Amino acid sequence: MIEPSNDMTCAMVEGQKLSTEEIMRLAGAKFIQSASQTADGLSMLSHPIGFSFYGLSNEETRDVELAEFLFASAEKVGCQQFDRAGKLLNQCDQWSSNTGNTIQRVVYYFSEALRMKIDRETGRITTKDMKRNSFDVEVELMSPNPTALACHERIPFSQVGQFAGIQAIVENVAEARKIHIIDLSIRSGVQWTVLMQALSTQSECPLELLKITAVGTTSKHLIEDTGKRLASFAQTMNLTFSFKVVIVSNMLDLKKDHFELDANETVAVYCHYSLRSMISQPNQLECIMEVVRSINPCILVVSETEANHNSPAFVSRFIEALFFDTAYFDCLETFMKRDDPHRIKNLWKIRNVKIDVWRAFFACYGMVEKELSMSSLYQASLVVQKFDCRNSCTLDMNAKSLIIGWKGTPICSLSVWKFLDNS
Repeated sequence: MIEPSNDMTCAMVEGQKLSTEEIMRLAGAKFIQSASQTADGLSMLSHPIGFSFYGLSNEETRDVELAEFLFASAEKVGCQQFDRAGKLLNQCDQWSSNTGNTIQRVVYYFSEALRMKIDRETGRITTKDMKRNSFDVEVELMSPNPTALACHERIPFSQVGQFAGIQAIVENVAEARKIHIIDLSIRSGVQWTVLMQALSTQSECPLELLKITAVGTTSKHLIEDTGKRLASFAQTMNLTFSFKVVIVSNMLDLKKDHFELDANETVAVYCHYSLRSMISQPNQLECIMEVVRSINPCILVVSETEANHNSPAFVSRFIEALFFDTAYFDCLETFMKRDDPHRIKNLWKIRNVKIDVWRAFFACYGMVEKELSMSSLYQASLVVQKFDCRNSCTLDMNAKSLIIGWKGTPICSLSVWKFLDNS
């Protein structure tokens, strides 16, 4: 349910500037009240704040109205009233902009997505057309391109999860002489330079071998390039290093035999936003978990988006994605200039689920959640402290999982797991 918060009401009364989320919530509440008025004839004044724009600046008033048009458009799309939705989206087009403020950018991209859904539902474009013209973000993140590096360096979420997650791995392999990391989505591999630096300073238990196995279904050459970069970095750290690539056409084909496992090595599995892509293909998720269980690693580190984008109802998915992306775009507004060429739009088509769902899923495979150590949480805090507006990046706990958020909106989670028979 979308309702204005008490803070928002106070801001309207006192003339304070509304946050981006408050503007979006006010627009949502205004839309709900307008819809109910249409249905039962209730007066707008029946709402406790009466939806007066008193105290709002001209820009805030315009943004509330713009967002309300977007809510109305989504509702019409959900009801398959595509002609009416198109007219409302035309209103969105007049005020939204991919170079404007956060609300204007969010509405711009979500309007674009709604038009694409309309075209797909009405047969103007096919799924094949969409795949041919789509932007493969996973492929882009495999190479150290300027946009990926800029987002990694300037936006805190990825670094917070990586440093805390790598610290958890370091603690669990501290006594191993041979370490084998299995990475289910290695991307640029920058996270493993952090691990190498940590391992190179260990004197009590000198490392004989660090082996990383990267798993993928495409772009073998890009993964191999990542391996070459990591090998060069390992050499500067005086670490004996081995890099392997496992490519399967489909994750259903993944087997334990694909991994060159050594009885004397300690294995850790790293899943950095790799499981979510298989939510719509549960048989692939199940296959991966069976393989991981057969390997029986000492630790499984999982980073995932902390949002529910998997509702069967379109409007519910839309609203969840809208508020999530509003927070994310607000973060971009903080750390990147509006004309920064590296500012990217968030892709909300991925069906993310929250940590509670992952918790139930892992439990089915005999896994238990491990406490993140004080050292891991300290690493997360240190990363946050180095960013401007660090008070906006929030760190909270959900049971034993770390939730990284922006101004209170959960953005991603970090959790650590082990199998019951590997206690």
